[in-house]
Amino acid sequence: MSLTLIVTRDVAARYRGFLSSVMPEIAPGVYVSTDMTAGVRDRVWRVATEWWDGAPGGSIVMAYPDKKAAGRLGILVLGLPPVELADVDGIRLVIRRT
Repeated sequence: MSLTLIVTRDVAARYRGFLSSVMPEIAPGVYVSTDMTAGVRDRVWRVATEWWDGAPGGSIVMAYPDKKAAGRLGILVLGLPPVELADVDGIRLVIRRT
């Protein structure tokens, strides 16, 4: 199973409608999919980014399986300081860029 998770906070209402059309909202602002393809995931992120560029506000975080990333977990962020996972001597660390 490959789980894609999107968490939103204080974003415009249109994000909720759009994300709900492609993923179930399991809690307020939390969207999940167990079968989202990489192509669909990329399109969803592209729409979110385009909307964000036009009217930034709140935050959006997407987590998804990525075999090339540390811990095999890809993370995309809008609105928060960028976050990435790093593998340092076998320990997974979160790096926040400012």
